[in-house]
This record gives sequence, structure tokens and C-alpha cells, in this order.
Amino acid sequence: MFLYSAFMAVIICLSNYLVQFQFNYLGLNEVLTWGAFSYPITFLITDLANRFYGKDFAKKTVIYGFLSGITFSFILTFEDFNLIILRIVFASATAFLAGQFLDIFLFNILRNRSWFIPPLISSILSSFLDTVIFFGIAFYGTDSSWIMLAIGDLTIKLIFAFIMLLPFKILIAKFN
Repeated sequence: MFLYSAFMAVIICLSNYLVQFQFNYLGLNEVLTWGAFSYPITFLITDLANRFYGKDFAKKTVIYGFLSGITFSFILTFEDFNLIILRIVFASATAFLAGQFLDIFLFNILRNRSWFIPPLISSILSSFLDTVIFFGIAFYGTDSSWIMLAIGDLTIKLIFAFIMLLPFKILIAKFN
């Protein structure tokens, strides 16, 4: 469990750090940050934990990875703590946990389908939930162009739901 939780914590820290930097290519600097590219890997980690060890193991991976990741994120990323950061941290934590637990739940329901159905469907639906919760809590009522950021973020998550099928298939073939 340590290895899965450690990977989860690293991806959380990396995503929390990279979200500070706009993606300055293809004219997407107003709708995308670099954190959008690393965050979807958390769904791959959860899906592998669930596939190999079951839903209880996956839940523990999410919880331990989250607690470690958020602790290290505070140490490494935030300099001045204020109410805006508190709102974003609360939004991030709520969205992460809701999305990951939905992913585990859906993956488990779809477990006996073709190999690609559980990770794909669970990641797509969980990405929607994660995005709506995060951007709804973090930026609702602000002057930020958060709807465009949410669309950009969700688009990357959906693309990665498909891309992550390749490492998922390779890893389950290697270890089964």
C-alpha cells in the first residue's frame, strides 16, 4: 500500500505545484494550467489499486495518498495562507475525495466488463464530478474566468482518461 499511496502523494504534490503555471501553448494560457496534465494520473493509480487489490485497498490508497500529498503540498507550495487559499484547498480536497471515491465505486461495479470499461467509464464520470465540485467551490461568485478554466481542465481529464488506458493495459498484462 505504501507504494500506491506514495505515488498518489507525489502526483497530488506535483499537480498542486503545477496548477500555478499557465499552459502557454496553442493559445490555451487562459484556459489551462500544467496541473491539468498530471492530475488525471491519480485516477490511473486508483484504478490499478482497485484492479489488483480491491476497493478497500483503493480507498486506503486514496486516503493515505491524499493526507500525505496535501501535507507536503502545504509545506512545498503555499507561502501565505489566506481565505482564498483556504477556499481553494477546501475545493480541491472535496473534489479529489468525491471524484476518487466515485471512481472506486464505479470501477467496482464495472469490474467484470471488458478490461477497458471500468477505468474508462469510472475516470470519465469521476472527472466530471471532480471538475464541477472543484471549480464550483473554488471560483463560484468570483470575477475569474473559471468556466473556461473548468472546460479546459475537464477536456484534458477526458483526453487522459483515454490515454491512461495504455499504461493500465500494459500494467495489468504485466502483473496478472
